[in-house]
Amino acid sequence: MRIFEMNLMRIIMATRLNITVDKTVVEEAKRYAREQGRSLSGLIEEYLKSLISSRKKEIEPGPLVKSLWGSVKPLPEDKNYNDLIEEEILKKHLK
Repeated sequence: MRIFEMNLMRIIMATRLNITVDKTVVEEAKRYAREQGRSLSGLIEEYLKSLISSRKKEIEPGPLVKSLWGSVKPLPEDKNYNDLIEEEILKKHLK
């Protein structure tokens, strides 16, 4: 899709949104947008898109995590972490 077509779709799909925000926050945000050469609407839209896309993404484990996968046993359902720690401390010190 060409840039013109993408911009045309964006214009056609734009929706107005009214929100209430603290006055000083709006003033600072406008100043920031101006310094970045962007519109406040554009910044807010980009932020909202990043929230949505980060929620959809599944985090892929890195190589180190993948190499350690399966080396730790899952907790038994009838035990919690503190119980296991207590048992192991007692085993170690009451031999």
